[in-house]
Amino acid sequence: MGSYWEVTIKLALGLLTIIIQINLSGKSNLAPVSALDQVQNYVLGAIVGGMIYSSAVTILQYFLVLLIWTLLVLILRFTTNHNRYIKKFIDGQPQIIITNGQLDVDSALKHGLSANDLSLKLRSSGVASLTDVSLAVLEQNGQLTVMTTDDEAIRYPMITDGQLNPAVLTATGHDEAWLTDYLKQHDYTITDIYLATYANHELYFFPYSK
Repeated sequence: MGSYWEVTIKLALGLLTIIIQINLSGKSNLAPVSALDQVQNYVLGAIVGGMIYSSAVTILQYFLVLLIWTLLVLILRFTTNHNRYIKKFIDGQPQIIITNGQLDVDSALKHGLSANDLSLKLRSSGVASLTDVSLAVLEQNGQLTVMTTDDEAIRYPMITDGQLNPAVLTATGHDEAWLTDYLKQHDYTITDIYLATYANHELYFFPYSK
């Protein structure tokens, strides 16, 4: 009977840890969009599933392992949100695959995108020919964001998490000097911007809180 109570307590602790991590991560790992989200889910599932029925692992040891993993996740999230180099190392960054109808074969192969996969993703986006694509970006989660020559607005962000996307900036017909000057007029720099998009010949940006 004691073993059932131990399993029940471990289940409750595991469930509580999952709820806490989901809430502290801002619900992002409900639908993983980054490497950290996926690793967090995999490891937490392995901890709960691997230790819950093991009588050799006490409740205290189980609790400490859950606590250590939660702290590691929080530390990694904090550092990735405040250091773009660590974020790039852990989560990676979007990769430009097609620019103005020109396919970067080396980039596609480097990131594990076969010709068959690329064709499927383009067809799923309603694109019949590479020449119709003005910009195609492979996201961190493996999805392909496609902009066609018929698009009136640049749907892809120009700045995300304080980092500039040069391809999008070029697609708008501007250069970095223009962007820097524009933001300077509002007392901001590129690293101050959480998200910036370009639509209807206007730049819409949302800075971090100061």
